[in-house]
Amino acid sequence: MSTATFDSVAKLEAKFGSAILAKAEFRGETSLTVSPEVVRDLALFCRDELGFNYLIDLCTIDHFETEPRWEVVYELYALGRGEHLRIKYRLLEGEPEAPTISDIWPTADWHEREAYDMMGIRFRGHPELRRILMWDGYPHYPLRKDFPLEGLPSDVPDVAFTKPAPLQGGPFVTAPTDGSTQVREPRARYTPPLPPKDKFIAEP
Repeated sequence: MSTATFDSVAKLEAKFGSAILAKAEFRGETSLTVSPEVVRDLALFCRDELGFNYLIDLCTIDHFETEPRWEVVYELYALGRGEHLRIKYRLLEGEPEAPTISDIWPTADWHEREAYDMMGIRFRGHPELRRILMWDGYPHYPLRKDFPLEGLPSDVPDVAFTKPAPLQGGPFVTAPTDGSTQVREPRARYTPPLPPKDKFIAEP
């Protein structure tokens, strides 16, 4: 942990006390697990008092068959001093809902929409929480671990429909050979060998 990050963590621990549930250090990166009840206040403190002026990413994790099932992760960065901090919190399975931080860091806007679209986590207070990859009315959440690889049927009249896709020999199935993973992965079966360099119309 850098001196700057150590100072930031110390200030967060002093401000939020027992709401900082866990602290982890791995390969120079610091992660704090916090209580979901303090997320908004903690995010504002990180931006306004600690100078974390950029949200690099917001992602979610499905800890299927573990409770709390859902985890929300913020990757924060202080552009002026090159400091990184990861904030995490967990949500119960039920109807997962978290406060929006799109008004604190505008980059959260589309990240929260994607998390809602793919994982089904709702962000309370988001200005326009609607699907961003799947179509409106799609009834499933494709990145949940209980969503089958072949997909699920759906039918939204006059919009779109889906049917389960057979996996045998399909694009998501590795080939049962003795080769390495690189040889066995799907793209290796469909990528033709590169032509000789003098056959390229332009440099690749």
